[in-house]
Amino acid sequence: MEKTIHSQEVTRASRKRLEERGVKIEDIAEIVFEMQYPYHPELKIEDCVDSVNKVLLKRELQHAILVGIELDMLAENKQLSEPLQSIVESDEGLFGVDETIALGAALGYGSIAVTTFGHLDKNKIGIIRELDTKRGEGVHTFLDDIVASIAANAASRLAHRFRDREEQLADEEIKDQEELIG
Repeated sequence: MEKTIHSQEVTRASRKRLEERGVKIEDIAEIVFEMQYPYHPELKIEDCVDSVNKVLLKRELQHAILVGIELDMLAENKQLSEPLQSIVESDEGLFGVDETIALGAALGYGSIAVTTFGHLDKNKIGIIRELDTKRGEGVHTFLDDIVASIAANAASRLAHRFRDREEQLADEEIKDQEELIG
């Protein structure tokens, strides 16, 4: 009989895996802040932490975290078959499965998330750079891209929320003016 896994269990497991691999919510929030602050100077780091926590509730991201980290750990323990072991362990430049999984997890937050993911994948900001350049201290072939996806999703979520607030304020202003005019 198939065992049904409760979503809370998957949420806990994905967050625990990030933590075990040295990735803190605050590390990701710093990237989100850097990506969104130029557009919203009123942004606070707490808003970014909240956004990261919210996107981590999405199953697509949770599954990417669990699969990607599992593959990184298997490569660390030399448990993948060749040639996959060497490809993942060395983070082979033409190996795109890591980006494909992370990009797939970013698709739920629209084009802003996708383009932000591409920017983060190319420029390796913050903890993404640390994970990407850790040689000899673990394999993070999948994790650096997954963190970029989480940050891209959280940044996109904030961008959409800011726009929603701006539109709500504009609508309220129009309504107030209409009431004054009569």
